Amino acid sequence: MSIFRRGTGGPGRVTVQQAAVRTGHAGSGGDAVLLDVREPYEWQAGHAPRAVHLSLSALTAGARLPAHVQARPLIVICRSGNRSRQAAELLVARGAEAVDVIGGMRDWAGAGLPVVDARGGNGTIA
Repeated sequence: MSIFRRGTGGPGRVTVQQAAVRTGHAGSGGDAVLLDVREPYEWQAGHAPRAVHLSLSALTAGARLPAHVQARPLIVICRSGNRSRQAAELLVARGAEAVDVIGGMRDWAGAGLPVVDARGGNGTIA
C-alpha cells in the first residue's frame, strides 16, 4: 500500500530518510516533491535544495500549489513536524497526494541531508 493518500483519511507520515529517497535527495531520481511550508524567513535561512516553498499560512488562506507540482506526490516538511502535519491534512482534503515528514527540517539537517540558504550557500534551520 502506498504511503500517499488522495482525499481519503488522514495523511501518512515518513521519516527524513524516506523523504530524501522519495524526493531524490538521497541519490536516486525520486518521484515526489518536497514542499516546505515554513514561513519565508525560515525558508531563506535554510531549506532543502529543489524544495518548493509555500507557507502553511498561505495554504490556509487558499493559495494553490504551483502548477508544476499539482499532479505529483507531495512530501510536506516544516521545522519540527507540526505545521507539515496540518498542511498535509489540508492538502489531502483538497485531493492531493501528501504525507508529512516526522521531525521536519531539524531531523533533516541532523541526518546530514543538504540545507542551503536563499543564496545557495550553507543554510541553517531557523
